[in-house]
Amino acid sequence: MIKPIHVIGGGLAGCEAAWQIAQAGLPVVLNEMRGERGTEAHKTDTLAELVCSNSFRSDDAENNAVGLLHEELRRGNSVIMAAADKHQVPAGGALAVDRNGFAEAVEAQIAAHALITIERGEVAALPDPDVGLAIVATGPLTSDKLATSIHAATGASELAFFDAIAPIIHRDSIDFDIAWFQSRYDKPGPSGDEAAYINCPMTMAEYDAFIDAVMAGEKTEFKDWEKDTPYFEGCLPIEVMAERGRNTLRFGPMKPVGLTDPRTGERAFAVAQLRQDNKLGTLFNMVGFQTKLKYGEQARVFRMIPGLQNAEFARLGGIHRNTFINSPALLDGALRLREHPHLRFAGQITGVEGYVESTAMGLLAGRFAVLEHQGRAIIPPPSTTALGALLNHVTVGADAKTFQPMNCNFGLFPPPDPRLHKNARRASFVSRARADLGTWLGERQAAA
Repeated sequence: MIKPIHVIGGGLAGCEAAWQIAQAGLPVVLNEMRGERGTEAHKTDTLAELVCSNSFRSDDAENNAVGLLHEELRRGNSVIMAAADKHQVPAGGALAVDRNGFAEAVEAQIAAHALITIERGEVAALPDPDVGLAIVATGPLTSDKLATSIHAATGASELAFFDAIAPIIHRDSIDFDIAWFQSRYDKPGPSGDEAAYINCPMTMAEYDAFIDAVMAGEKTEFKDWEKDTPYFEGCLPIEVMAERGRNTLRFGPMKPVGLTDPRTGERAFAVAQLRQDNKLGTLFNMVGFQTKLKYGEQARVFRMIPGLQNAEFARLGGIHRNTFINSPALLDGALRLREHPHLRFAGQITGVEGYVESTAMGLLAGRFAVLEHQGRAIIPPPSTTALGALLNHVTVGADAKTFQPMNCNFGLFPPPDPRLHKNARRASFVSRARADLGTWLGERQAAA
């Protein structure tokens, strides 16, 4: 008898992983605790319930990395994308769905599959190796008991319950006629680089206007079930710091000491610093700028900072209760836990953000588990594809010391030919991804 692959979690990632495994002809046990035990955020017991927005974001594969990921998932026979397409509602260029129709369609497909067994009930501990291969796809609301088990397997410092997110900006949208590279006091980093940070200077008047905007900006409030989660002093929202005094930020993350503005030869009144966020050097995060400002407010307020007036955001900031592992420190390139390789992780718990990103990790984890179960070589998708770029980010591309959840964006892709005009780069990303995904899918078929 073939030993089934266990998938823990019946959200988007878990359902996608189970579907990919079953479609490959292997039995799956899909565990979902809802039905026996609920969460603070879910409203139903239906598999693949959309807890927040009903939008899968942009469906424009020609100009948007998320839209390209949509296309790749469709080409990978995603059950999630098939249900989303079937239950689409008008949303301009975005793919939005009737959330109830969508979830019910996914559950119907999963429940009807002869090789998928749905088991309702909480899984309180990570499966032992003798159970066989398993995928953990429990999302940001992992139960306390299972989270404790993950703690034990990964180390307490590798599991976050409070998600402090600073905005991330595309480097090529920063104005270097104003901003400059320099480390504080020109202190070399581990690689010997004495100019590791991008610095954006502010005068007293600019700083005062910025603080006023931060204080007055519209902010997101915690949900009732999040309100008891305390702030960490090391990751206070910038608006909380500003409330403690107008100069708190300029003596904290915006302190100008050790930095000289090359335009004036002097120290600025305050400085916003950005630190490289990926190995490609295409994305930079705003150091210390975790915030509860609403998204639209963030773009408006942060573009008040000189040098960032035309900033394009790969991700906006936020603070909310969450559960995710430090994937770059813990997972190998096939999403296996290095210390316990019978276990894979998928979905938001790996540190991706968004419905389609979670689905992508489920698709990959399911396909990788099939190949391992069959004793075949695991060939990850090229990093030039949306699937591969996202996988690369959560396994080897991000800095484990500063790892934070991330959406799919072109900043995760290897840069295109530098000789290309800026306006042609996006088309280059897309055409290269389409060709390379086709090769990857062809290799898988040939290997079969």
